[in-house]
Amino acid sequence: MTTIEVPESGYGAEVDLTVHQAAMLTTSKIVSVAPIEAGRWLVTGTGKVGVAQIDDITLRVTPKLPIGRIFYLLGFGRRFDWRDDLVPYETATDLVHILADAFVRQADRALGRGVIQGYVERDDELAVVRGRMRYREQVTRRFGQITPLLVRYDDFTIDVAENQLIRAAAKILRTVPGLDPIFTRKLRAIMQRLDDVSDLIPGQPLPNWRASRRNAHYDTVLWFASMVLKHRSVDLPAGAVEVNGFIIDMATVFEDFVTAALTDSLEKIDGRVRPQDPQTLDLTDTVKMAPDLVWYRGGRPIAVIDAKYKVEKVAGYPNADLYQMLAYCTALGLPVGHLVYAKGNEAEQQLIVRGSGVQLHAHALDLELMPAHLLAQVDDVATKILDASPLTPAVGS
Repeated sequence: MTTIEVPESGYGAEVDLTVHQAAMLTTSKIVSVAPIEAGRWLVTGTGKVGVAQIDDITLRVTPKLPIGRIFYLLGFGRRFDWRDDLVPYETATDLVHILADAFVRQADRALGRGVIQGYVERDDELAVVRGRMRYREQVTRRFGQITPLLVRYDDFTIDVAENQLIRAAAKILRTVPGLDPIFTRKLRAIMQRLDDVSDLIPGQPLPNWRASRRNAHYDTVLWFASMVLKHRSVDLPAGAVEVNGFIIDMATVFEDFVTAALTDSLEKIDGRVRPQDPQTLDLTDTVKMAPDLVWYRGGRPIAVIDAKYKVEKVAGYPNADLYQMLAYCTALGLPVGHLVYAKGNEAEQQLIVRGSGVQLHAHALDLELMPAHLLAQVDDVATKILDASPLTPAVGS
């Protein structure tokens, strides 16, 4: 068994790997792998963090940000009402152990207040009538046989969506490589408490649930459960290497946060913001585009914004991002476009495109700021976007 630990970004780690192991890591898309010499490879982070079991390799990718800050960004991007006491901001050091600890504490608190029950519609074959007969199926499948009876009835049970999600998350966390045995035992106890709850079927959509007074005390643990289930694996084609663990794509976390926070800031000024706004580049609507944010005022687009997490070039922002933003501005007929980066090696920048005069503004957010200061920085970016916009009708028009 091989264990590899690398930072989220930067030089990475030089490790001894077989060609097969290097290929498995490459296929996982969690890290990049490059040969140094025979049997020696450079493993580098690609913006994903967490822990995963890949073939016979345990891979740990450590984040740049404090763990509590990551969970804050996750919560804000998913419109979860985050509380600072859920995860300590500065003392947390291990992403998965902190997640397991928070999940266990919230699950114990929620289940301790009572395991919720609800009515679930069942289709069954019984010797006596219960609920409603499924007459058509009784005739077509049983050809008039009297028993067993095909019936449909409502069962009052703990086997409801909320409990299924909690049990599934506990089951996944138990399989995370290197998890402290203390958490393993606590997670097993949660599963045993929900022993009569059905396991989720792999590959099937997660069950839906609706917030109500009945499940209000489950709110926080269900959010943590959704994080576990959402980030349990990476998106790989069928037949690719199996990856087990908990992996967070920081680019997605950042984009979700910017989308939510900047939408709030811009709409406080005026107008409406459309996330992932469907657009096309050409007149025949063949080339589809979806900018992260398009700000509309008075029914007209006045700003287009894209969020980009990575800023690791030695000098200058990535050219591909600039080309993409220029395409957005051209299709929308806007003279200004905005890129919002996570603060890295670059200061804010403004470019004017030769021949068209289109201005491309690059803004940077410092994710290491405490939440209140970070949101104030988002408000500042929104003001800059307003000041650069080509159309500034009076507020409320």
